[in-house]
Amino acid sequence: MKAVVICLSILMIGACRPREKNIAEQVDDLFKKEFKEGEPGGAVIVILGQDTLIKKGYGVADIGTQEKITPQTLFNVGSISKTFVSNTILMLTNEGKMSVDDDLYKYFPNFKNKSIAKQIKIHFMLTHTSGLPDIRRKFLDSVALLTAKDEENWAPILQADSLDFEPGSRFEYSNPAFNGLALIVQQVSGKKWQDVVKEKIFRPSGMTTSTITDGSYPDAGVAHGYLRSGQSFIEKDYGEEPTFAAAGNGGVWSSVEELARYENALRNAVFLNKGTIDLSRSITRYSNWSDSLPPFIGYSWFISQSQDGTKIISHTGTQGGFYADFVSIPEKEFLYVVLCNRPFPRKEFRENILSFISLKENQVPIPK
Repeated sequence: MKAVVICLSILMIGACRPREKNIAEQVDDLFKKEFKEGEPGGAVIVILGQDTLIKKGYGVADIGTQEKITPQTLFNVGSISKTFVSNTILMLTNEGKMSVDDDLYKYFPNFKNKSIAKQIKIHFMLTHTSGLPDIRRKFLDSVALLTAKDEENWAPILQADSLDFEPGSRFEYSNPAFNGLALIVQQVSGKKWQDVVKEKIFRPSGMTTSTITDGSYPDAGVAHGYLRSGQSFIEKDYGEEPTFAAAGNGGVWSSVEELARYENALRNAVFLNKGTIDLSRSITRYSNWSDSLPPFIGYSWFISQSQDGTKIISHTGTQGGFYADFVSIPEKEFLYVVLCNRPFPRKEFRENILSFISLKENQVPIPK
């Protein structure tokens, strides 16, 4: 009889113990706590293996209309756009139309200092190690920067008379480098670079609604970006944020659903061969590296490791009121993508999401 009572007590204790939340519930709790109904928010997708653990929107895409955010809502993805420019460069290279060893002088013979142009190879641009100074504000005021497209953002760089450091020796994040790379795509292809990306990446990847800033701001079917001002929000996107019109460094508009298709296309070598994808998503190491940190970047992708040695491939995006994070761990068939139309604690969110799958990232510098 005593044994029966003990067993019943054990069963009752087990029944009363709170059930551990699964990953989807933990992610949902994290986002619900941050994003409120009726305010700008975001969309998230988390995939593990063959399972989409969560695909959900929070908050509104437009404060005025109160249109709700969904996994299909298009956001400006900010600097994640650079990976599309990089992959297009690599495709043109594989087609024999150019090389990452080409120097800038080949494409921009109007560089003020020709020796600079001849020192900088395309791969230095792709890895943010070119040493090109960002001198745009010496030539363009805040009003001009509101409408400056790729050509206008790149033109001041052609006037540089010196480099900030020897190419390949250290990392310095460069937005105008990707304006220049987008213009190279146009020269090589003979088409608008936006059209080349749509043809060579969006279409084969099934990104049927994604688009790219091309002169004017996509004003229909997209989220608006916001910054908090006191107890309310102010719009901060095209027309308010300097350099927003420059698309090579941040002009892609996509959804979490379609960025997941992009990652799937990369993992399955749909538009690039596997060798090139592996190269682009591995750390590029230069013999003259002298930065205080070890190398941590591939061809546009940031490469880090978890504490158990698993490779983590990522890129963030920030432009105006848009904040994004894209984290892929192919070895574990894991993907986390978040797109938001207001700032949020991106680093902490990434740390939390990775902890849900029992991983901890050894941090690398991430551009703001």
